[in-house]
Amino acid sequence: MEFESETFVFYAVLAIVFILFLLSGIKIVRPTNRGLIERLGKYHRFANPGFHWIIPIIEKMYRVNVTETMVDAEPQEIITNDNLNARVDAQVYFKVRSDEESVKNSIYNVNNYIYQIVNLARTTLRNIIGTMTLKSANSERGKINAELYRTLMEETKSWGIEIVRTELKEIDPPRDVQETMNKVVKAENEKIAAIDFATARETTADGEKRAKIKEAEGIKQSKILQAEGEATAIKLVNEAAEKYFIGNAQLLRRLEALEKSLSNNTKIIVPADADLVNVVGEMSGVIPITKSKV
Repeated sequence: MEFESETFVFYAVLAIVFILFLLSGIKIVRPTNRGLIERLGKYHRFANPGFHWIIPIIEKMYRVNVTETMVDAEPQEIITNDNLNARVDAQVYFKVRSDEESVKNSIYNVNNYIYQIVNLARTTLRNIIGTMTLKSANSERGKINAELYRTLMEETKSWGIEIVRTELKEIDPPRDVQETMNKVVKAENEKIAAIDFATARETTADGEKRAKIKEAEGIKQSKILQAEGEATAIKLVNEAAEKYFIGNAQLLRRLEALEKSLSNNTKIIVPADADLVNVVGEMSGVIPITKSKV
């Protein structure tokens, strides 16, 4: 009985060990990962998302995240081309391609690709910004991002990595330089505002000037027309008077002589058929009687 009991315990322990052995070889790969299985230190096969079983001790699985990842290049002091210290920080977004070859490259072609990307980004930023002035670096962030992206893509193409994008977080000058730049910007804004105000005043003054010129031209034209009208009226009166005077000058003198005579009670005999009688008659409203012939 004792021998049978020992045998049972032995097989039970062996079964438990075997079960634990089988369980320890179970590996689950999530959809966000891909796996590389090595056997005795050599690459053996690729593991897609799902259930996998490896031989414990003999085989080993390395999981690789294939989702987009962001790393901070960490702030650093960079001397610009105009000898100013600028605090620069950037972020790099990347991911490991999900195909087998790319996942293998990310493990076998580079040691700790995250650390490598950070240092490569820092070095590239120093090379780019070191050739630029602080002002141009702040105004050409897109150019810096594009150059950083291009360099990282070129340098990591054998790592099985895709650089998604790069973002320049900050380019901060020293405090005293920042205060000076703020004053310069403020002065520029005030200058622009003053120019805009002067331009507006000039435009207003020019408009008022044109309005006054138009008004003066209108008054001038009105006076010219009025003067022309008065001149025309005087001309017509003169023409009428001249015409009347030339045709009746002799009769006018007779009337003047008659006026003087009547004022002195002088008796004058005038022929009945004289023009002066007709004139006096017309003036007094009396029609002279003509003598009939027998």
